Amino acid sequence: MCEILALKESVLIYLDRSGALEKLIEDCKSFDGPQQNDAVYRFYVRVSPTDLTEVDSVLGDFVLHNPRKATALFQSVCFLAIKTLSLVRKIHTENQVNVILKWTHLPPFPEYCLHLDTFPRGHVTMRPVLIEGLVVAMTRVTKYTGAARFLCTDDDCPAFTDELCNSMRLGHLYSVVGIPAHVHQWPNITWSIEANGVRKLEREGPQNISNTLQELLQTTSSSPWRFSAILAHCFGLDVTPPGLYNTLKLVLLLSLVQTRAAAEETFHCLDLLIVTCDSLIVDRLMMYSLGFAPRGVRHRATGEMFASLCRDEHGTGNANIHAGSAFLASGGICMLGDLCFYQKDKLDTLESALESRHVSVFIPGRKYGEDSNDQLSFPVPCSFWALSDSTPSFHRPGRSVQAAVGAGDIGSVSMHLADAFGLVVQCQDEAGKDALATLTAHVLQQAVWPGEDLYPASIKLSCQDYKELIAHAQSLQVALSDGALKVIRGYYMASRRVRTLSQISMPSVKLLISLAEAHCRLSLRTLALEEDAIVAVLLCETSVTFRHGASALTVPAHALFPCSLADGGLRRDAILDEFHQAVLRFIFSYVPGAEAYIREE
Repeated sequence: MCEILALKESVLIYLDRSGALEKLIEDCKSFDGPQQNDAVYRFYVRVSPTDLTEVDSVLGDFVLHNPRKATALFQSVCFLAIKTLSLVRKIHTENQVNVILKWTHLPPFPEYCLHLDTFPRGHVTMRPVLIEGLVVAMTRVTKYTGAARFLCTDDDCPAFTDELCNSMRLGHLYSVVGIPAHVHQWPNITWSIEANGVRKLEREGPQNISNTLQELLQTTSSSPWRFSAILAHCFGLDVTPPGLYNTLKLVLLLSLVQTRAAAEETFHCLDLLIVTCDSLIVDRLMMYSLGFAPRGVRHRATGEMFASLCRDEHGTGNANIHAGSAFLASGGICMLGDLCFYQKDKLDTLESALESRHVSVFIPGRKYGEDSNDQLSFPVPCSFWALSDSTPSFHRPGRSVQAAVGAGDIGSVSMHLADAFGLVVQCQDEAGKDALATLTAHVLQQAVWPGEDLYPASIKLSCQDYKELIAHAQSLQVALSDGALKVIRGYYMASRRVRTLSQISMPSVKLLISLAEAHCRLSLRTLALEEDAIVAVLLCETSVTFRHGASALTVPAHALFPCSLADGGLRRDAILDEFHQAVLRFIFSYVPGAEAYIREE
C-alpha cells in the first residue's frame, strides 16, 4: 500500500510539472456543460518516459514494462484530482474516468524496437515497442469503428482501452508506438499492434552535393542551360555511352527531381511516355534511372496497379484494401514498361487516374458483410513512366521509317492515353548506323573490361553524386519569376489561337509549370528563370507536335541536344537562344498586347 501511494504521489508530481494537470483542468471544462451527459469521460495524457524516469525511476519502469497497471495509477490520480477540485460534477466513480497514456517516444534501445525476426515468439509481457514500416494494406472505416468505441468492463482485458488509427494512408511510411498482441492463426502466428501513437516518417536526404558537382556548377554558371545538359550527357554511362539518348536522360532527371510529396500532403509529379523503336535500351535506361528515385517500383502488366480487395481474416469479415504498385511507389516513380502488354481495361483505368490523379475502389457490401455498397477514392501518389514500342507500325507496307512530323506513331497507345500522360518524348534521334555502332562498342567493351573507365576524357560523376544531387534538388523550394510566368502564359495563349482545345488545354499549363520548376531544380536554383520556361516550352511543343502536328512555332530538329557538347555547350546555347527569340516572336504574333509584359531582347 505504501508503494502504491508513493507511485500515485509521483504521478501527481509529474502531471503538475509536465503541464498535464493544467490540460486536465481545461479538458474538464468542456465535459461539465449542461449538454454533456456521458457515462465515461476520456482523457489523453502525454507521457515522456525520460521525464517520468527523472521524477521516479520506479514509475518510469512501470510505465514502460507494465503499461496496463500504470494506466490504472494515472486513472486513479486523475479521478482524485477531478473530485478534489470539483471539475466535473457528473463524475462519481473512478470507472467513469478513462485515461489513455500517449507515449511521446521510447528509449532508443534495441529492445524497444520490434523486429519480427528477433522478437520473442512465446508468451511474454506485452510492453510498448516501436515499429517502422510501409502501409501495404488497410481496412475501410465502418459505421461501427468510425462512430462507436467499445469499452470492456473487465479490467483484466488487455484491449479494454485499444484505439483505432484512421489517419494512415496506403503506401506511406510510418513510425508506430504500440503494444504487440498475439493473433493465432494456424500454421503461423500473426502479430498485431495496438497503436498508441502514429507519426509519419520523413526520410531526410543529403543537404549538400559533392565537390565535383559544386565545381561543375561554378564552371557552368555563365549559362542557365549548361549544367543540366552536362548532367544528362554524363548520366547512365553504365547503360549507354555519353552523347546518346541525351534528351531521354534529361527528361528522366527532370521527372526524378520534380516527383516528391510536399509537407502539406500535396503531390508533385511529372509523368513520361517514351515512344521508341529501340525498347530494349530505353527500358534499361528507365530501370537504371528508377534506382535514383526515393522509392521506385517496377510494375508488371499482370499485377495490380492501384488496389485489390480481399476479406479481412482477423476482423469482422470486412474488406482489406491491398496497395498496388502505384501506392507502393508513393512519393516516387511507378515504371509501367511497354504498354503494349496491358489489357484495355487496365489502360482505361490508368488514363482515368492520370487525368484526375485519383482512383476509385468499389467495395460490394454484400460480399464484405455490409448492407450497402461503398466506393472509396484515393489520390494517386506517384509519377508514371511508360514506353510504347513503335517498331511494328514503322514496318507497315508503304510506311517509311522517318514518319512525317505530326504523324508520329505512338504504337499501341491510344491518343487519349498519350494526352493523359502530358509529356510524350520520341526517341528517334538515335536511329542510324553510327549510333548503333557506338552502342555496340560500348556493350562489348563493358563485357570485356568490366568495371574499367571506358571514357577517361569525360567528366567523372558517380552514382552517389547523382543520388545526392536528386535528393538535394527535390528539397529545393522553387518560385517562378515574372519572366518565366509571362513566357508560360504567353505561349499558352498563343497556342490556343493556333491549336484546338484538345491539343492544348489547361492541363498543359500545369505541365509547363512543372517542367520549368523541374529544370530549375535540376540546375540547383530556387527561382525559375525565363530560360527554364523556354526548356518547358520546347519539351511541351515537341510533344504536341509529335502527336498533333506542327504549328506556327517551328521546333528545330533535336532542339534540346542539336549538337555534341564537345565545345562545352556553346553552340547548343546559341541554338537555344535562337529558339528563345522564336518563342517571343510567336507570342507577339498571336497574343495582342504581349509587348506590355514581354520585352524582346
